[in-house]
Amino acid sequence: MPGGNEPRSYYVGMDVGTGSVRAALVDQRGTLLAFADQPINQWEPQFNHHEQSSEDIWAACCVVSKKVVQGVNLHQIRGLGFDATCSLVVLDKQFRPLPVNPEGDSRRNIIMWLDHRAVSQVHRINETKHSVLQYVGGVMSVEMQAPKLLWLKENLRETCWDKAGHFFDLPDFLSWKATGVTARSLCSLVCKWTYSAEKGWDDSFWKMVGLEDLVTDNYSKIGNQVLPPGASLGSGLTPEAAKDLGLPPGIAVAASLIDAHAGGLGVIGADVKGHGLACEGQPVTSRLAVICGTSSCHMGISKNPIFVPGVWGPYFSAMVPGFWLNEGGQSVTGKLIDHMVQGHAAFPELQAKATARGQSVYAYLNSHLDLIKKAQPVGFLTVDLHVWPDFHGNRSPLADLTLKGMVTGLKLSQDLDDLAILYLATVQAIAFGTRLIIEAMESAGHSISTLFLCGGLSKNPLFVQMHADITGLPVVLSQEVESVLVGAAVLGACASGDFASVQLLQLTGQEWVTVR
Repeated sequence: MPGGNEPRSYYVGMDVGTGSVRAALVDQRGTLLAFADQPINQWEPQFNHHEQSSEDIWAACCVVSKKVVQGVNLHQIRGLGFDATCSLVVLDKQFRPLPVNPEGDSRRNIIMWLDHRAVSQVHRINETKHSVLQYVGGVMSVEMQAPKLLWLKENLRETCWDKAGHFFDLPDFLSWKATGVTARSLCSLVCKWTYSAEKGWDDSFWKMVGLEDLVTDNYSKIGNQVLPPGASLGSGLTPEAAKDLGLPPGIAVAASLIDAHAGGLGVIGADVKGHGLACEGQPVTSRLAVICGTSSCHMGISKNPIFVPGVWGPYFSAMVPGFWLNEGGQSVTGKLIDHMVQGHAAFPELQAKATARGQSVYAYLNSHLDLIKKAQPVGFLTVDLHVWPDFHGNRSPLADLTLKGMVTGLKLSQDLDDLAILYLATVQAIAFGTRLIIEAMESAGHSISTLFLCGGLSKNPLFVQMHADITGLPVVLSQEVESVLVGAAVLGACASGDFASVQLLQLTGQEWVTVR
């Protein structure tokens, strides 16, 4: 680690979420010094089909990268790390985009993580009962890559499948774009593609599900060089990519992480000494990182493999080196809250009042709930109104994509009070979903005593408080709210050689607080 008398070292972290690309400049203490974001396009040509453009995403990366390094001595930038959603990018043999849609629009060459088009395919995959499925909680999710690949083969054979040269997880696409190296991250392949850190690919699985053509040429289309997150790729940033991003050519570029795993890395291994937290002195395996944005992911680690029905994993070294990862999840959380609030008859009134007060709609709703709760705790406002939150199926622990959402306790009035209470009931339902995941993990052998929250929803005090109330666990928040970006920058720091491994990099610049 650079000493106090040496020049300050900087690392760039890049986070590609569902709706935007964000970048940060971080120093060797984990302190975020500059931030920028840029929206990215999404297409939903039909229900449950969600698509993006890899060229559009790369262009957004270039915009935010140039913004965060303005005014900085470029020679002090030592490394670059990417994280992204686990969306599927399709390129031809010359690395040009291929259409993932019947319309033949090659700009739309990404099947997004939340796309549920491959329902028939995932049912057939799960009917095989293949042994690789035990590492995804016993049931593969429609959001993983194998069913999406099978959908492309069965539905777009001539326009996409037969022409394809490369299928990338989005984080691996970004590291390829930056370095020209097609190596894949262990994180992506283990968590979403059935790769085993110990045994590699299982030929029998791909043959059994009808994707035997991916086995040819030693899996060249989906990855045959696999590196741990934070490993340095090739010769670093290519001159072309350096020009695009406004960064120095040759700086270290790291093997990537999935966005939720970057958030988990940003908080789960953090040094919390001296902050008076209950979890100080407790093993890192007692922490559950909850990365909550459009969806929520629940990351718990263990020294030995723990198999949790309906919860993904165990994945070896997929997030923290040397530890097994279990990953619970809720397919829509932030997206569900938006859906419930924006679809209510009182939403235009809410928007107008929030704008007049210079607040976000959620800050306004939180204050409105405080106004109407009177003497009782705010949680009791929903005594007669309940939400079942599986509007996009249940990822964990029920692992049932056919489940639907439900609201019970509705009445004829549709005023602002009703909207606020529906919003509260939705947040509570999401927190109960987290509790259900924790109970499944604990019954399988995990011992969880503290929640570490990060991501966009962790900035909402009501969301945080309901998670503390409903799980009965203390919630720890970093004062640095951009933990996902810090996690991405940690990868760049590791790749630069300034730190021996991601596990040894303690983010000493962070401050921590507990919500009970």
